[in-house]
Amino acid sequence: MSLGTVLRPRVCQTLGASITASAFAVLVVLIFGGFVITHPSMPGWLKWGFWFSPLSYEEIDLSVNEFLAPRWQKFTYLNLSRSNFSGQIPSQIAHLSKLTVLDVSQKYFHKLSIETNTLEGLAQNLTKLTELHLDYVNMSTIVPSSFMNLSSSLSFLSLHYCDLQGNFPNNIFHLPSLKALYLSYNHDLTVVFPKANWSSPLKFLYVSSTTFSGEFSPLENLKYLTHFAASNCSLSGLVPISLGNLPNLVHISLYYNSFNGSLPSWLFTQPSLRYVDLGFNQLTGTINEFHSKSLEILYLDGNRLHGSIPSSIFELVNLTTLFLYLNNSSATDLYLFSKLNKLKWLDFSHVSLSLSTPFKGNSSFPQLTSLGLSAYNLSEFPEILRNSNQLTYLDLSENRIHGRIPKWMWNIGKESLSYLNLSYNFLTTIEHLPWKKLQLLDLQSNFIQAPFPIALPELRILSLSNNNLTGEIPHLCNMSRLQVIDLSNNNLNGTILECMVNSNNLQVLDVRKNKLHGNIPKTFAPGNCLRTLNFNGNRLEGPIPQSLVNCMRLEVLDLGNNNINDSFPYWLGDLSKLQVLVLHFNSFYGSIWGSSEFNGSFPMLRILDLSHNNFDGYLSARFFENLKAMMNLDEEKKKLNYMGVSYYQDSVEMVVKGFGIHLEKILTTFTTIDFSNNYFHGEIPSSIGKLHSLRLLNMSQNSLTGQIPSSLGDLTALEALDLSLNNLVGVIPMQLVSLTFLSKLNLSQNQLVGPIPQGNQFETFQNDSYIGNPSLCGFILTNKCNIDEAAQPKSSIFHGERLSNSGWCEWKVIMMGYGCGLPLGLFIGYLVFTIGKPLWLLRMINRATKICEGLEDVIRRLSKSWCLHKALACE
Repeated sequence: MSLGTVLRPRVCQTLGASITASAFAVLVVLIFGGFVITHPSMPGWLKWGFWFSPLSYEEIDLSVNEFLAPRWQKFTYLNLSRSNFSGQIPSQIAHLSKLTVLDVSQKYFHKLSIETNTLEGLAQNLTKLTELHLDYVNMSTIVPSSFMNLSSSLSFLSLHYCDLQGNFPNNIFHLPSLKALYLSYNHDLTVVFPKANWSSPLKFLYVSSTTFSGEFSPLENLKYLTHFAASNCSLSGLVPISLGNLPNLVHISLYYNSFNGSLPSWLFTQPSLRYVDLGFNQLTGTINEFHSKSLEILYLDGNRLHGSIPSSIFELVNLTTLFLYLNNSSATDLYLFSKLNKLKWLDFSHVSLSLSTPFKGNSSFPQLTSLGLSAYNLSEFPEILRNSNQLTYLDLSENRIHGRIPKWMWNIGKESLSYLNLSYNFLTTIEHLPWKKLQLLDLQSNFIQAPFPIALPELRILSLSNNNLTGEIPHLCNMSRLQVIDLSNNNLNGTILECMVNSNNLQVLDVRKNKLHGNIPKTFAPGNCLRTLNFNGNRLEGPIPQSLVNCMRLEVLDLGNNNINDSFPYWLGDLSKLQVLVLHFNSFYGSIWGSSEFNGSFPMLRILDLSHNNFDGYLSARFFENLKAMMNLDEEKKKLNYMGVSYYQDSVEMVVKGFGIHLEKILTTFTTIDFSNNYFHGEIPSSIGKLHSLRLLNMSQNSLTGQIPSSLGDLTALEALDLSLNNLVGVIPMQLVSLTFLSKLNLSQNQLVGPIPQGNQFETFQNDSYIGNPSLCGFILTNKCNIDEAAQPKSSIFHGERLSNSGWCEWKVIMMGYGCGLPLGLFIGYLVFTIGKPLWLLRMINRATKICEGLEDVIRRLSKSWCLHKALACE
């Protein structure tokens, strides 16, 4: 719905109650929901209800109802938060001059946007505004200086996730009434605190995930500051000591930075602190004794702390959350933490603590809701959990727990447990899973053999990979909320269940490396959410079902290492989000171009592996021109992210630089084309040179002919090139010298001729890169080049042009011409100085010119004949 539609005045013409029931309903709305019509517009008989309404008629909350009374210029409060509005915020909203509170913050990213003139109108006209909420409103086109004229009475400004860019105006920090400023998650917004004369009533200041720069020392003047967050701002150096000078500081968050050194002293002494997050920095040293007992939440995870945990930590009686994982703290008995009666969240994963004493009935955690003991060297389920009936999160992964889940564990969090991670242990048997509210179950990398019943109606993520499961795929059809199913690397047989591909919620189905057989299910439902299908390493047969075109969100399709017999599925090009397509080691056949009516282009494809099939035909230039995602070289704007969804990361097996490897994670910047071991013929299209982001190119073991395109020299990101075992002719293009990232080159077993280029990476390649080309010569080969060949320049001055056999011969013709012309020129010059008669000179020049032209014509014909003879001899 357009927000502008809602803001149009509406006139209530009739509110007569036709029946008693409807009148009663209207009265309930008036009394309990606030009026949706202004007081002057009410009929007289209805005005009496105003005195019973708990909300003023000037306050309208449109997050609940979508009505607006006519005389909205008198409103003082307007709340449109978490609505379903989209489009532009109308400029008329700037005319609500009496507003004191305006909230158009959204629940989802950037469905609403605001233009500069509208924002400037708000700043200039709403002079009584005290609160302005614009979270998640798209402001990517807004200049931050548009905020400069905001009302001096403003006390609350929230701009989370607005995509603001540029420099935030410094004068906002000086607003005399401002108490809360939220600027977090505007990654391109530069924030600098005032360096002088900054006295403000600010209590809440959040600048996390911005480009924060400058110093922290100005914060010392904010004596009222209680909450401060500057996480994920690429900050470094020591944790600012000046933060300890804030007497009222309650909450501080500085996680995901690069702070180093020891923990700040104010952490242990500041009496007002209740929440501290210094996680995922580079802090070292020990944890000192706590002199203040006020802490409730403490995150020190992901640092390099060492030494023993101080005994004073057990005196923090208000502590509810303690995260120390990924540190090097020395042994402390976990049972000691049971003294903290309010403890709810505890994570000591990858910390060298111990469970040295036997279980005691009073040594438990009755309030505990979350426990992380990953890589804790456990050999059995810790009995301190026996009384933890409110547990919602349990991570015991990467331990040495053997056997089965004990029966007493079945009652732990029976009605509350939603996350259970027992991966990377030595479990062999699963008898019962009683947790009906479980949403994540991770049992990967154990030794579970027998299938077991899974009846968990709330389950969303199931990982049973890397076990010894046998038999058919467990029946999962009744768990309609499943989003991720990972059954890879087991010994499952049977067929893929039809119901799995009919789910409306399933995003990932990974059954690679099993013994599944039969056809791929044919009924992929329209509108499904599938983004990853990995069937690699099974015994699947038959064609690829064309219902896969219904998987419009599909990003990864891996059908490699099966027995699929089909033509190339060119129609998959219509899947606009497909990034990985692996079909290697099957029985695919025919051309990869497909129907002439095909309009798909694989616009997002970055990994294409068709190796070890029976594909044939010519390589179409247009096919490569359509691979748009491989043409972008702007790597600076690409973050080093990995492909995957929540709790699941995509992986792929492929040949990289001559070695078959398994990529556990797929970088979003990784690009490769592998057409090896097929029957492609014809020339290599020069359009491949447009794929500037390509890192690996393998076209070996085909029947390709013609010359190596010089345009391959434009693949400046290329790291490996394999064109071996083809029928390529001509010289190696000098343009390949410009490939400075090239670390693997294989041009062996072709019919290449001439000298090997010199310079850059070509100085590092060995003889095996060129064997099987008897007419190649070069400094690393036994076949050394003769004088003419060795005189080849290291880089071509004709970049982009093909250096062919004929071009090589033309240089010889030019040299012959010089051999004729130089003596003749000297002879004419001698006559000029000795005879001295211009008439004689002109006559002799004419005769000499004719003689020279005749000689050059004879030499050119002889040279072309000689070059042609040599080229035929090479072939």
